[in-house]
Amino acid sequence: MKIVVCVKHVPDATADRTFTEDGTNDRGSVDSLLSELDEYAVEQALRIVESGVEAEITYLTVGPDDAKDALRKALAMGGDSAIHVSDQDIEGSDAFGTSLVLAGAIERHGFDLVLCGMASTDGTMSVVPALLAERLGVPAVTHLEELTVEDGTVTGRRESDSATVRVQGALPAVVSVTDRSGDARYPSFKGIMAAKKKPLETLDLADLGIDTERVGRTGARSAVDTAARRPPRTKGEIVAADGTGDAGLAAFLTAKKFV
Repeated sequence: MKIVVCVKHVPDATADRTFTEDGTNDRGSVDSLLSELDEYAVEQALRIVESGVEAEITYLTVGPDDAKDALRKALAMGGDSAIHVSDQDIEGSDAFGTSLVLAGAIERHGFDLVLCGMASTDGTMSVVPALLAERLGVPAVTHLEELTVEDGTVTGRRESDSATVRVQGALPAVVSVTDRSGDARYPSFKGIMAAKKKPLETLDLADLGIDTERVGRTGARSAVDTAARRPPRTKGEIVAADGTGDAGLAAFLTAKKFV
């Protein structure tokens, strides 16, 4: 069985992120790392193998040269190999372009199960898994909080505000998992050292047979027109605890039309 886990190298969500003049993320201004939400997909792939399923785990990412760091982090957690798709013409791709490149790499490698996080921590669109399933022509079993793989079928639980749903799909399939699916393990020192020796293949658009006009800014169906920094927080109004606090609080709430 072949498991492909899609991961992304993203700007640190705790950093002060900005856009470049052309409306794309300024990735050079902050440190980047493996998307935290993708770590849950890595964990689930490893748990599937630990449950007794014979499988080969391959990690896949699309991005510039330093995106290899995300692959090495995933490999340090476990797994067998990695694929890095890197091409200057991919820069500026939207979710449609990204899914096209991912699908091309997945089809080239072969797959039985594709695992994704529920979203990336930079784009937070949550649509790539569904787009991947459409391009690959397989079921999309998304936003799972738990999953099992058995007898050629993936089964899982999805929680919503109003219901708990059991979902199922025949393999091959694309699955996305949420941050409630199980805590991701930390890479061990042994795992970090072993990751350096695991195979990592680098591909470009020519290897995947993808026309450059279908990706990047040229092929993007969405774009950022303008971006502005969030205004700085202003100093709040302090209600003194000097015996007049009740009246001051009531006056404040009334002025803001909260009461």
